[in-house]
Amino acid sequence: MSAGGTRTVRAGPHTVEVHRPDKVLFPAGAGEGQEHTEERTKERTREYTKGDLVDYHRAVAPFMLPHLRGRPLMLERHPDGVDGPRFMQKNTPEHYPDWIERVEVGKEGGTVCHTVCDDSATLVYLADQAALTLHRWLSRTGQVDRPDRMVFDLDPSGDDFEEVRSAARLLGELLDELKLPSALMTTGSRGLHVVVPLTPRQDFDGVREFARSVADVLAAAHPDRLTTAARKKDRGDRLYLDIQRNAYAQTAVAPFTVRARPGAPVATPVSWDQLDDPALHARRWTIEDAVEQARTRPWAGIMSRARSLGPAGRRLNALRD
Repeated sequence: MSAGGTRTVRAGPHTVEVHRPDKVLFPAGAGEGQEHTEERTKERTREYTKGDLVDYHRAVAPFMLPHLRGRPLMLERHPDGVDGPRFMQKNTPEHYPDWIERVEVGKEGGTVCHTVCDDSATLVYLADQAALTLHRWLSRTGQVDRPDRMVFDLDPSGDDFEEVRSAARLLGELLDELKLPSALMTTGSRGLHVVVPLTPRQDFDGVREFARSVADVLAAAHPDRLTTAARKKDRGDRLYLDIQRNAYAQTAVAPFTVRARPGAPVATPVSWDQLDDPALHARRWTIEDAVEQARTRPWAGIMSRARSLGPAGRRLNALRD
């Protein structure tokens, strides 16, 4: 029910008060559409309110929470919506309810107490806080220095999704050769993430070094199309194979999180078969239809097939030789 500018939401054993549920977070207007050509077009988008974000979080919770539980979060908050100022929140404010999990992790010069999202009530509370995008660590609270995910961010020079599609195929083929399972996710922005589940045995330095070696091999094989150059001025019109998220205290956008862009696009897991769908692009799904995609379970079984990088490293060295 709603009264006095609030809406009461029951989520599991907890009750969350949603303040100003009618507040517009994503105004209607011109959004970034995408034809399947090199030209960019504009399309109209509908508005979405804080109440819409709450409803989306409740609906997507069964699919999103497995990718959040036990992971420190960095919250991208937009109290006045996407057209207002944003701030990145690492420390958990003291006024957050006691039932929201927290974890204190070491950082250079001290510690940070991160929010951890283990249940649907926390997802609803974070929506009330206008935390539009949830950025997760690639490790869990029990072993924060040992990642169980490796992420390759395919970042195009422009908004041409065909070069992203092509790079994903090349990277997927290489990971298959290394006998590493991998999963695809639209970023809700311009590119794709390729996610590899790992057994948490190596530290972040080791995982990042392996990811860099994979990217180097791929870029060397396709120097006119791919690059590992961190500086934009050195990339030209080539797609950037970004492996920088594979580091301690770095984050990646969580599966099924909303991006702070016109139209409320969602970072959405997809199957490898969907890569061939001509309708696929980085902002294909929004909070209106991402749950429908979630129900198809595009990552079914993949995240449970974690692998050690030891054997894969030996295979990669053989390829390089």
